[in-house]
Amino acid sequence: MRTIQFREAICEAMSEEMRRDESIYLMGEEVAEYNGAYKASKGMLDEFGPKRVIDTPIAELGFAGIAVGSAMNGNRPIVEFMTFNFSLVGIDQIINNAAKMRQMSAGQFPMPMVFRGPTASAGQLGATHSQAFENWFANTPGLKVVVPSSVYDAKGLLKSAIRDNDPVIFMESEQMYGDKGEVPEGEYTIPLGVADIKREGTDVTIVSFGKIIKEAYAAAEELQKEGISCEIVDLRTVRPMDHETILKSVKKTNRLVVLEEAWPFASVASEITYIVQERAFDYLDAPIQRITTADTPAPYSPTLLKEWLPNAADVIKAVKKVMYK
Repeated sequence: MRTIQFREAICEAMSEEMRRDESIYLMGEEVAEYNGAYKASKGMLDEFGPKRVIDTPIAELGFAGIAVGSAMNGNRPIVEFMTFNFSLVGIDQIINNAAKMRQMSAGQFPMPMVFRGPTASAGQLGATHSQAFENWFANTPGLKVVVPSSVYDAKGLLKSAIRDNDPVIFMESEQMYGDKGEVPEGEYTIPLGVADIKREGTDVTIVSFGKIIKEAYAAAEELQKEGISCEIVDLRTVRPMDHETILKSVKKTNRLVVLEEAWPFASVASEITYIVQERAFDYLDAPIQRITTADTPAPYSPTLLKEWLPNAADVIKAVKKVMYK
């Protein structure tokens, strides 16, 4: 095993797959000459050249559309959005074309493509640069949605996403690009749609994904000091969602807290809550608790932003509520 940064894991995944398959290429703003806005494509222009690592204008609608047409013609594009906030400019191409083309063509046009880039908040960037759209994209049949929370997962999941024959929304965190973690020397992939139990526990299940899961880890450490054992389930893939791992954990602990860095209305947490009450209601010893951001646009003020975001204290409070403590 070796220790690398999150950004290096992303770069390695793309580079390894591009060496394996010449139909794969990367396009987006600053991915080539600048080595990526977050240095996640460092060195790729030198290795693969300007026909396979392509700098685009600031025109998400345009290059998302080019990628769709390219995938229909046998290529496997990787599209980097500088942030998924900017994907809204090209969302028609993602929702109305990439997600639907395979069905509308009766399978004649598989859509092997990845849209990737940062999601959710990254500090004081204001309301229009701090949004999480996992639930938006996951609401769309035809799209797969992946949100890794570790360096190891990022590389293995991205390689699987690139190989997938359906469009995959691969959402990273700007605040995790510098995170370090161990990855194997050799080839490995992680299948999409399989959750991971990051911490075994017996008293309560905490389900989360992406960078906000770090707050669950911090809360679990504090709660362990009080004799409360938390099991942490990392979704890794929001869609397809691994219902069975969630249900198995809830049936063991009999309590559920869902932690998500997104607005509460129609959230991923809402979907999980429905599935558990439908299929494991008799196993619950307490009402399910969900923890989300405040139901407002993200504030710029650091004091307000701290209150807006979920944190470990919120998780501890929710766990104690379902434990009746």
